[in-house]
Amino acid sequence: MACFALATQPRPMAMRRAGLLGRHFASPFRLLCRQVSMEPQAAVDRLKESGLLRTQGLIGGKWIDAYDGKTIQVQNPATGDVIASVPCMGRNETTNAISSAYNTFSSWSKLTASERSKCLRKWYDLIISHKEDLALLITLEQGKPLKESLGEVSYGAAFIEFFAEEAKRIYGDIIAPTIDDRRLFVLKQPVGVVGAITPWNFPLAMITRKVGPALACGCTVVVKPSEYTPLTALAAAELALQAGIPPGALNIVMGNPSDIGDTLLESTQVRKITFTGSTAVGKKLMAGSASTVKKISLELGGNAPCIVFDDADLDVAVKGSLAAKFRNSGQTCVCANRILVQEGIYEKFANAFAKAVQALQVGNGLVEGTVQGPLINEAALEKVETIVKDATAKGADVVIGGRRHSLGLTFYEPTVLGNVNKEMLIFRQEVFGPVAPLMRFKTEEEAIQMANDTNAGLAAYIFTTSMPRSWRVSEALEYGLVGVNEGLISTEVAPFGGFKQSGLGREGSKYGMDEYLEIKYVCMGNLKGT
Repeated sequence: MACFALATQPRPMAMRRAGLLGRHFASPFRLLCRQVSMEPQAAVDRLKESGLLRTQGLIGGKWIDAYDGKTIQVQNPATGDVIASVPCMGRNETTNAISSAYNTFSSWSKLTASERSKCLRKWYDLIISHKEDLALLITLEQGKPLKESLGEVSYGAAFIEFFAEEAKRIYGDIIAPTIDDRRLFVLKQPVGVVGAITPWNFPLAMITRKVGPALACGCTVVVKPSEYTPLTALAAAELALQAGIPPGALNIVMGNPSDIGDTLLESTQVRKITFTGSTAVGKKLMAGSASTVKKISLELGGNAPCIVFDDADLDVAVKGSLAAKFRNSGQTCVCANRILVQEGIYEKFANAFAKAVQALQVGNGLVEGTVQGPLINEAALEKVETIVKDATAKGADVVIGGRRHSLGLTFYEPTVLGNVNKEMLIFRQEVFGPVAPLMRFKTEEEAIQMANDTNAGLAAYIFTTSMPRSWRVSEALEYGLVGVNEGLISTEVAPFGGFKQSGLGREGSKYGMDEYLEIKYVCMGNLKGT
């Protein structure tokens, strides 16, 4: 499933973007919480007044309903209430969105990099100026605490800011010729129309991380957001139009996932698919892209190990593991799915960690102080229950939690399981919920073997005070991202992606631009004449 974690650094800029620490967000957050802690309906009314509560799809710059009039309801997972109804679109709408993107590509791609950069920069400015309203919308439809939503808005906006700058840094190359009357050079050109399929757990950041580099390179995009969280995507698209990104450059269709996905895959006008979501769906998209030989990038599921060595600073390890596990109620694929603790520190760590987890406040994300919201739906809750039941049946101890929360709906108690082993589902499967399994290990070699014993390879975490060990273990882990003494590691300036079945390609950073570019070699000959 989709995933990201925010990088916490002691620099003011990083803190401002993450929305996690310090004075940069403290006052706005408290003010915003006081404004909306009343009722979710008050938040909905505020969004309607702001003009950001869009409830139609966007094709060619026009807001439209489904052609057959069908709709789907968007619910608040914290209350079960319907926030809004949006179009249930399918093949016909997606085909028209593709045509719109295809027709706009020729003009958008021919703009100078500086012109595209200015549009993206204006989009970034608008996202930041509407940060509080976007955060409200994310919390309403996704359920995460408002402070996390503010962090996501800042993080998501940072991708637009970064790629606005990178738009001007797409460089070609000159190659020394092998024959004296020739000149050889390399161009980088936009791949074309991009189909972007995004998940529900980070409904803004997963869009900006894809759309930002695509538009910067000169591509046009058709976005299919999750049917659970389409409202944030529509609000972001509204701001993109206000920023001057031309009609047709960014299109939003939502509704029937298979119809929309199949139409994107079958179209010869779509030259690139980018997807964040489950490994199972990623494999289907990879296979479906073969018939038209599309460029494809996949950010898929994880099974992140978090390794705590005997020499770790206990406080750092507890805080880092807590952050790596329980952000967004455990609903990210860089969440620590297996916490491996060396036997010499196991008891101390387990006690301190359980105490920290016990203090996590569960509730509606609109209420100040909430740090754990609901799971996205009943299916997600049932999956967590199945995995916990399997673990306890095979000998795991429930240290704390282990059941549905008394709040009802899809709330689940923050849970710590002790004495977990390799025979349990939780060792192999991504739990995607607020459940932290603790496992013992004896040696560094054993920890590395346990960590790598999975088909996934997205994120991993290490806690140790030994610099040599930090290097050894980081290099030995078969993962695309490794955090050392840090549980929140993602940032727009670094590449994000996995090894093995956790995906293909990278997002974010200068490397993320390459996913939306084709390389063209040009040979100019017969240059001796006049």
